[in-house]
Amino acid sequence: MPTAIFIDANGGQYEAEAKIGDTLMEVATENGIDGIIGECGGVMSCATCHVYVDNAWLDKLPPADEVEESMIDMAINPEDNSRLSCQITMTDDLNGIIVRMPVSQF
Repeated sequence: MPTAIFIDANGGQYEAEAKIGDTLMEVATENGIDGIIGECGGVMSCATCHVYVDNAWLDKLPPADEVEESMIDMAINPEDNSRLSCQITMTDDLNGIIVRMPVSQF
């Protein structure tokens, strides 16, 4: 089972096991990881699952589509490595992925 590493804005690190096919948002919310809210349940209408993907993992992800990019533009403090965790589906290739959470999702 792959794992995902979530780092909060204060540097706290949390590791969670993920089922293949689950999104990072689902992994975070199912494991009670603070900082990823996922208010809309993963339908890309809120951006409350915004994360910063560690640069070492960006090339392993498919590019964000136009809808995701427009939602990221509405997130607080978007960066070049910003993604919506509801759009990152866990695979064996993503075992150990590291994402950082913003200071706030609102």
